[in-house]
Amino acid sequence: MTQVHPTRSLPGSTSARPSPQPHFVTRVVGSSDLRVYPLALSGNVFGWTADDPATTAILDAFSEGGGNFIDTADSYASGRSELMIGKWMRVRRNRDDIVVATKVGKSRENPGMRAEAIKRSVAESLARLGTSHIDLLYLHVDDESVDFDETLLAVDELISEGKVRYFGGSDHTGNRLIQARIACGQMGVAPMVAVQSHYNLMHREEYETGLAHVAAIQGLGVMPRFALASGFLSGKYRQRADLALNSRGHDTVQYLRRRGFKVLAALDEVADEQEASVATIALAWLLNKPGVVAPVVSASSASQVPDLLAAARLPLTRHQSAVLDRASAY
Repeated sequence: MTQVHPTRSLPGSTSARPSPQPHFVTRVVGSSDLRVYPLALSGNVFGWTADDPATTAILDAFSEGGGNFIDTADSYASGRSELMIGKWMRVRRNRDDIVVATKVGKSRENPGMRAEAIKRSVAESLARLGTSHIDLLYLHVDDESVDFDETLLAVDELISEGKVRYFGGSDHTGNRLIQARIACGQMGVAPMVAVQSHYNLMHREEYETGLAHVAAIQGLGVMPRFALASGFLSGKYRQRADLALNSRGHDTVQYLRRRGFKVLAALDEVADEQEASVATIALAWLLNKPGVVAPVVSASSASQVPDLLAAARLPLTRHQSAVLDRASAY
């Protein structure tokens, strides 16, 4: 079960220090001792659409607003995302204040879930991030060509060596998560504590009718990815002409239909009532769902960060949640 605690100190800190936002809460990631702000800042744009100055500004805004959970991958911008995050932590000297999550399995150099590939990937990620350990390692692909035993034993060795603290799945079905948990139990190795899943107001059925039940039974912390549906749930794409405004606009064309417009109308209604942005409301809806720890969301500029962080401090009423549930019903 996801737990909520007043913030006192962040994971890995050697001493407690006051939070920049004393009234926010952290959530525990599954059965781990990782306490994170209920929003994971994605590094998927770092080194791609966000250059060094933009990346630094985004990370600064996130940290100054109370954020401590950064999500990246060895494959993002061919490793440049990890390099930029590592440089920022080194310059800011804040590694102990940050919960770093990265993923392995999709890089061109070390694809798949073979033990050798995982260990090489982690070693290279540690070097790029400039850190001795990864707080949360995700298996970025479900590589069914490799026995779970080999993958899980490799990850357990990394945990035993102190290079990884905890790990989770990404792109795994409920059945595969069950197989992994059984294998972990039989081998006596560390189990997963988290899972990333495609989940948002426009994409509900796959998660809610399958993975949600398995995640709850296993006590996994759920990190919804594509939390704003490639920007559609920020409200900036409302007609086809808007798609040209952003490099990711083409990803949202699928939502410019009746159901999408219903969801935007519901978001507008609740945003007006709460005096908040549409993006804030879309993320607050996710944070109202059982098991959800921290939606994973990216920002293309520092000016977008406050609205993202605000979701963790905005409780929706039961009526408002119901309005959004009805509008997005599948």
